[in-house]
Amino acid sequence: MGYLARLALTIGAGALIAGCGGSYTPIRTPSATPQNDAIARIGTAGDRVLPAWSYRVLHRFDKYNNGASPVAGLVEVDGMLYGTTSSGGKKCSCGIVYSISTTGKLKVLYRFAGGSDGAYPTGGLIEVNGALYGTTFEGGGTACYAGRGCGTIYSVTAAGVETVLYRFAGGFDGANPFAGLTNVNGTLYGSTVYGGSKDKGTVYSVTTGGVETVLHSFSGTHGGGAHPYGGLIDVNGTLYGTTGAGGAYSKGTVFSMTTAGVETVLHSFGPRHSDGAHPQAALIEVNGTLYGTTEEGGRSRCGNGRGCGTIYSVTAAGAESVLHRFAGGSDGERPLAALLNVDGTLYGTTYYGGAKDMGTIFSVNPKGRERVVYSFLGCSDGSNPQAPLINASGTLYGAALWGGGNCYGYGRGAIFALSP
Repeated sequence: MGYLARLALTIGAGALIAGCGGSYTPIRTPSATPQNDAIARIGTAGDRVLPAWSYRVLHRFDKYNNGASPVAGLVEVDGMLYGTTSSGGKKCSCGIVYSISTTGKLKVLYRFAGGSDGAYPTGGLIEVNGALYGTTFEGGGTACYAGRGCGTIYSVTAAGVETVLYRFAGGFDGANPFAGLTNVNGTLYGSTVYGGSKDKGTVYSVTTGGVETVLHSFSGTHGGGAHPYGGLIDVNGTLYGTTGAGGAYSKGTVFSMTTAGVETVLHSFGPRHSDGAHPQAALIEVNGTLYGTTEEGGRSRCGNGRGCGTIYSVTAAGAESVLHRFAGGSDGERPLAALLNVDGTLYGTTYYGGAKDMGTIFSVNPKGRERVVYSFLGCSDGSNPQAPLINASGTLYGAALWGGGNCYGYGRGAIFALSP
């Protein structure tokens, strides 16, 4: 499938395309209902009754020059939150890097310019020795996709000084990093959705000085994975990740990889419909077990029979179990973000579903008991969250891709908090 078509299907990323003169038709148009800040009541998680939590919008992206459509999650550094938006900013509307306080004061640190600079950051930031590092999906030159560039790796200081560390060249080198980076003993690791020997994506390493090495090219054949959208995680020196396609049944994989690039497919999704399909998110590790989400699979009532998505676990030996199959409607549909572990309870988001079909925040215990924590209602509230949640001093923070504006359109996204 072509890059623009796949991106539209996977993330609803109209903001990514609009900045370069393209067009985007949403998968579905949610209804618009006014929403004020609200109290969300969580039910039980396992045998433990969770308290009431308060939902509030910290920031609404209401000026296109100041960012729009946050795809990536936040990172907390010394009490300040940092993030990116996939669109907005000046010149080409190619996205921004911003800081935001826990009280909602936002500052634009850097606006991407496209061309030799980066464009459209969809991956989250990481902090290494006082600097922030990230990736952009496009930009970096005139190669790839009508000259928009194959993507970049960059650093930015808290004062907003940005440096392009590496520009992807396409072909064997890799192209279009959707996910962010992972730090393993001072070396950064990441993935590209395309490029490599078969144009199925790569895993690479890069030093903080910008020296990049392709470690692995995905083949998409003989059970191998293809097109890694989710980021990598490090567990005791071994990298773990997912691919959105490929595997024995062409529905995606969970894989492990050494830092030298030796890959092992732990699980291929399918062939049964009740299993998950097409994971888009990174994994998390809890007590030696990996947990993740798939955007499709599970129950067949959603997506023209493709399923509403699942929550799953997989061991390091490759034994996979489906913890929860989303039912659509009020339960949620299409989880695109990684999970968050908070004291043994996992939290996440769905892109659709909930009270107004604009997405949810949910909790699930390791035995698979799931509860909807909050339903997004659009307008001044956020809608369609794709970013993972983070936990900062007991408060959960996240980003909604759309919403935050009036009821006559999607809005440009919002940053929110869920606190006890």
